[in-house]
Parts: sequence; C-alpha cells; structure tokens
Amino acid sequence: MEPGESKPDEDDDDKSTTSKNLSEKNLTLLGIVGMKDPCRPGARKAIQSCRAAGVDIKMITGDNIFTAKAIATECGILDPDEQVADGEVIEGVEFRNYTPEERMLKIDNIRVMGRSSPLDKLLMVQCLKQKGHVVAVTGDGTNDAPALKEADIGLSMGIQGTEVAKESSDIVILDDDFSSVATVLRWGRCVYNNIQKFIQFQLTVNVAALVINFIAAVSAGDVPLTTVQLLWVNLIMDTLGALALATERPSDDLMHNRPVGRTEPLITNIMWRNLLPQAFYQITILLTLQFRGRSIFNVDEEVKNTLIFNIFVLCQVFNEFNSRNLEKKNVFKGIHKNRLFLGIIVVTIALQIVMVEFLRDFADTVRLSLVQWGICVAIAAVTWPIGWVMKLVPVMEKPFLSYFKVLAFKSGTKLDEVRMSEDEPTPIQQKDERVSKETKKM
Repeated sequence: MEPGESKPDEDDDDKSTTSKNLSEKNLTLLGIVGMKDPCRPGARKAIQSCRAAGVDIKMITGDNIFTAKAIATECGILDPDEQVADGEVIEGVEFRNYTPEERMLKIDNIRVMGRSSPLDKLLMVQCLKQKGHVVAVTGDGTNDAPALKEADIGLSMGIQGTEVAKESSDIVILDDDFSSVATVLRWGRCVYNNIQKFIQFQLTVNVAALVINFIAAVSAGDVPLTTVQLLWVNLIMDTLGALALATERPSDDLMHNRPVGRTEPLITNIMWRNLLPQAFYQITILLTLQFRGRSIFNVDEEVKNTLIFNIFVLCQVFNEFNSRNLEKKNVFKGIHKNRLFLGIIVVTIALQIVMVEFLRDFADTVRLSLVQWGICVAIAAVTWPIGWVMKLVPVMEKPFLSYFKVLAFKSGTKLDEVRMSEDEPTPIQQKDERVSKETKKM
C-alpha cells in the first residue's frame, strides 16, 4: 500500500457486490426454456400396431416414476383418457420386494416400471417366460445384457447400443427405431404363415399319393402312380411349390391375428380342415378312375394311368392357389402382385405338358387329346369350390391331435392298472410267502 492511500472499507466491497446482483422486484417473465428427449415419430404408431396384433408392451426404465408415466403416455403405452389402475405403474423396488407368488400374480397387469435395476428386468423376463409367454426385449445398455440374453428374442440398438448389448441380443436394429420392431413382428408372422401354407400343401400331396397307391396295391396288386411319376410330383411340388408359397409377402391381415404361443401346434385345426377334404376328394376321384376309369372314359389301360397321373398333378396345381390363404375365402386377392407365384404356376403346367406329351417312355405316359386334357382340368378345378366351401366351416379351439393324446393317456393308465394288478400277489401267493418266512425262522 502506497503512503497516503486509505485502506478500503469492507462495507464498500459488500455494496459493490450487491449492486451486481439483479433485483428480484419489477421483473418481467420472458419465457421458460425446457429440455426434452422426445419419442421418435413412428414409435406411437408402432406400439399401436403391436398392441393391435395382440402383443403386450411393457416399459421398464431407470427414470423416476413421473418421467416414466409421461413417456409411456406419449408413446401410447398408457392412455391419457383412462385412469391408471392400481398395479399398472410401479417402481422397481416394489416389484423386487414381491414374493414369487405375488410377482407371478401381478406381472400381467404391470405396464410401466420406473426406477428399475438390471435385476428387475431379468426378473420380469423370467416371470413372463414361466407363465408361458414368448418374450422379446429391447435394450441398448450394458445393464440390459442379462435381460436380452434371457429373453426369447433380444433386440439391441445398432447406433446407441453397446457392444455387450449387441452380443447378447439376437437381432440388431440398425436405425434404433422402435417401428422396426413392428416390422420384425410383421415379417416373422409372414414367415411362420408361409411355412404353414407349405406344410398344408405338402401334406395334401403326400396323404393322397400314399393312400391311393396303398389301396390300389393291396386290392389290385398294381399301383396307378409309378416311381418316376411320384419322384416327378415330389420334385415339382417340393421345390417349385415351396418357392411359390414361401415368397408371399406379408399382408395387413397378419397384424390382426392373435400371437402364437410356444405350446401351440404347428399344424392347426384350420390346416386340418383345409387339407383333409382336399385329400379325400383326390383319393375318391383317383381310386374311382383306377377301378372304373376304363369303362367311364372308354380308354385302354395306358390312357387311364396317364389320366390318373395328369389329374393328380393338376389337382396340386389348383390346390396351390387354395394354400395361398389358410382362412380367407378369396385366395386370388393380391395374386397379381406376386409375379413369382404366377411364373411358377406357368412353369409347372408347362413341365407337366412336356412330361405327358413328349417324355412318354421316361414317364410311362401316352399322349392325351384336347378333350381328355379338358376333362383333367375340369376335375382338378373342383378343388377351388371345395376349398371355398370348407373355409365356411368353423373349427374348434382345442388342437385336433390333443384328442389322440387323451386317448393314449387313458389307455396307458389302464395298462398301468393292469400291470399293477398283475404285480400284486394273490392270496395263495401271500400264504406261501408267510409259510416260507415261518420255515426260515424255524
């Protein structure tokens, strides 16, 4: 401090500091700025699509319960117009403290869980699987890895997801958009439905061919369909038929079907309803031609066998249209969009014409007249109205094959009772055993 200068007063410092602060009086509110991490534009629509498809959406987050409710409402998991029921929105600590019985009882009602830990997510997945549900989990963090691995289907995020989450998942969503989950669901149902279509189509072919050849061989000692012809049918129906039915693109109707449980049979009652009448019709027609074809059409044995072979193949071609849709009566809807299906049908018919008309020595066939070709087409085309009529018949919810399991269980129980009765000693045997024991003691 220089000589002559006065020491600064501490009160002056306090005054200067106070003058720099804003006064809390006479202020005007210009606006409020808030920060928000909004949901993606397609998330709400994707959740609605999943819920319409029968998929129950649950949100498990580490955010507090109020933030979780706000996000769930914005996404469409919670309805803003409905009162949230008790047990639908809970915290992770509450779920964690449930007893196993309470957890299994209340888990279906839970829609939002806030303040959750990785253990809560894992418990949620395990409980849902124990109740028989097929569980899919989405996640992007390392703490989501246990739940992703435990779930039936784990979906991780490709952009924000960690490497641990990606390695623990089954599917990586490249665009981190929940709408891709709805796309996965749509295509998954399409693949499953196409597999069912092909199984129905293939079972019809195999059942008809097996029964026709077996009955003809047992009754007459001769089979109408030769080995080469059966190989030809399997070749064009297994390869071309599978290619035609497996390339059907997903439709909007698939997203309105209920989910398929893990214990439901692959061959449903609807498929049995569709394939058994078709197989019965083909068996009836071809066996009638086998035993009365020569007198009905006034032809020789070779022409009769060729007619049987040709009608059998054409029946499968027409039945391929019926297999395009397992439930809808209009099997021609959207067929113009599937050019591959139409191309395969044309190729199949062309190959059959070559087989009958030009490869006579190889296929054991003879040439047919135009009238005979027309008769073959007319008989085969009856499969269309049969398929249309049969789709009007309602089906039972209980699986068809489950009745055979019940019968087998009952018969097995009776056999066990007989075996137990056989194992029980008779009164004479019991008396002999007592005598032998007394003799040993003596």
